[in-house]
Amino acid sequence: MSWQSTATLANLQERAKFLQDIRHFFAARAVMEVDTPLLCQHTVSDVHLASFNIGDRYLQTSPEYAMKRLLAQGCGPIYYLGKAFREAELGQRHNPEFTMLEWYRPNWDHLQLMEEVFELLQVLLGIQSISVTTYGEIFAKYFNICPHQVTIETLQQLAISHQWVDKRLLPEMDKDGWLDLLMSHGIEPSLGLSQPQMIIDFPASQASLAKTRYMPGHDFEVAERFELYYHGVELANGYHELENAMVLRERFKENNQKRQKLGLPVIAMDENLLGAMQVGFGPCAGVALGVDRLLMFKLQETDIAKVLPFGWQAA
Repeated sequence: MSWQSTATLANLQERAKFLQDIRHFFAARAVMEVDTPLLCQHTVSDVHLASFNIGDRYLQTSPEYAMKRLLAQGCGPIYYLGKAFREAELGQRHNPEFTMLEWYRPNWDHLQLMEEVFELLQVLLGIQSISVTTYGEIFAKYFNICPHQVTIETLQQLAISHQWVDKRLLPEMDKDGWLDLLMSHGIEPSLGLSQPQMIIDFPASQASLAKTRYMPGHDFEVAERFELYYHGVELANGYHELENAMVLRERFKENNQKRQKLGLPVIAMDENLLGAMQVGFGPCAGVALGVDRLLMFKLQETDIAKVLPFGWQAA
């Protein structure tokens, strides 16, 4: 019947226990739970994320900006477990309203945080092992190229040869756009099939809010961030957090330039976030994880609506 939950009662009971287990995990580690506003004055400028616009506010796509303001106040390690919203994301693995787990560890780097993500997976899914691969290694394995130094023309030819694009109608994309196309079509479906897989050392141009560093023996930088994949699905995205407000302002500007080229609205910079970063929160690592997707794997469901009280069509 259409008025009923899209999840079974058994799945709702499992969901309640799942959320409880997450809270117990962080309580045992003295990580404080925090709330953040769902309706925000500012939103992300990332061209790949679409925000719901409600009057002069936005529904949060992530609690990141507010949590970093709390970090600058000296709140110590914190986590958020609650709703986030992303427009135009709907499908078997996407719901525009979803549950996000995001946490930050002061004085940690992304490698230390990866260990804690693994510990959480052990608790929630009984995972016993995990693999770590660099972005460069997976592109060398699947396409025999170095993604940090390859040309756009080579990426285009690879996409054409696999019939992922029509050579007569090539889309206008920058290098990262072509790398994303090859990643989504040729690599992601094969990631983490036997065990969860961490991808690290992304191109510096994909740093977002992460730090970058030069690779020893090479003349290019990489982003100090990671993505977690399981059965071909991205579950988490973590950073060794950028601390420099001036660099972040430049990245915001670059994102808005990309948005203008794509005909997307320009997003005003969050001066509250920039102000907090000028005060500083010190070395820090943070990660965001999709709780509903993780629960799908635990319950062996293939449709995200089956682990939600009310999926998008029933809400």
